[in-house]
Amino acid sequence: MATHVLIDHRQGKPRHPEKAHRPDHPIQRKPDWIRVRAPTHPVYHETRALMREHRLVTVCEEAACPNIGECWSQRHATMMIMGDTCTRACSFCNVRTGQPDALDADEPGRVGEAVARLGLRHVVITSVDRDDLADGGAAHFAAVIAAVRAAAPETTIEVLTPDFLRKPGGAETIAAARPDVFNHNLETVPRLYPSIRPGARYYQSLRLLDTVRRLAPGIFTKSGLMVGLGEERAEIAQVMDDLRTAEVDFLTVGQYLQPTVKHAAVARFVPPAEFDDIAATARAKGFLMVAATPLTRSSYHADADFARLRDARAAASMAAPMAAPMRDGAA
Repeated sequence: MATHVLIDHRQGKPRHPEKAHRPDHPIQRKPDWIRVRAPTHPVYHETRALMREHRLVTVCEEAACPNIGECWSQRHATMMIMGDTCTRACSFCNVRTGQPDALDADEPGRVGEAVARLGLRHVVITSVDRDDLADGGAAHFAAVIAAVRAAAPETTIEVLTPDFLRKPGGAETIAAARPDVFNHNLETVPRLYPSIRPGARYYQSLRLLDTVRRLAPGIFTKSGLMVGLGEERAEIAQVMDDLRTAEVDFLTVGQYLQPTVKHAAVARFVPPAEFDDIAATARAKGFLMVAATPLTRSSYHADADFARLRDARAAASMAAPMAAPMRDGAA
């Protein structure tokens, strides 16, 4: 069952060797509200061909994103830099794990050219974890940001980075490169980190978000959660509070979908109405933007969301001076 997903046919070896001896977790039938159609739009195939031409990796493919048909049909692809092999082995993730290749010095230029040819208004750039690198790949991120700025100066840039755990200077390098949006996903609640995200540390991820915000206050910060892994609503609310303490602007929440029988099992499929409740709670806690639906992913509708995020910040800035005299008068 699902054996074809466990083998990387491009390399003829297991995609997740560290999971090979884990017990199987049968994949549950998905409810109607999270089923998607197979991609057929001609622009989808054009986008795919462009990625192949420039020898680029996308998280859309590597993470088996359910929205790939919709996004690629609109020429929206999330670039995954620094290779297709991750040094971590998170139990939720479909990205191949193992020993990565050396960094490709030509990759920043290829990413910049692809962004320009796609005509993107907004691009999301993510990566595998590179614990093998002294800086975790922060300098490579900065080089890609610079290349995109040079090739497509009108394009706004969102980065979704690793946690740079035990990589001093990583946050500083990213902040100095000045992306428009800095995203780092907490993924799940602290209690589930040992089983779901064992190579990461919850408070390191929070600290990273807070550090980038303090070093570069103009950058929007963003984080995301998966639900359906066994978390409790009170735990989700606490994560929201932690993110607001770090002054994170934008929260995304989506349903976890199990890639293979060797990955973490889905504890339950969260119904759409519950996502609406989660979104309402997040807005009440002060996030500028919230996206919470079963199919929400970090970069889903990122271009339109960025425009709304800028508008929300502008509206909040205009409201603040009006509120100040009221507070002074009340005092």
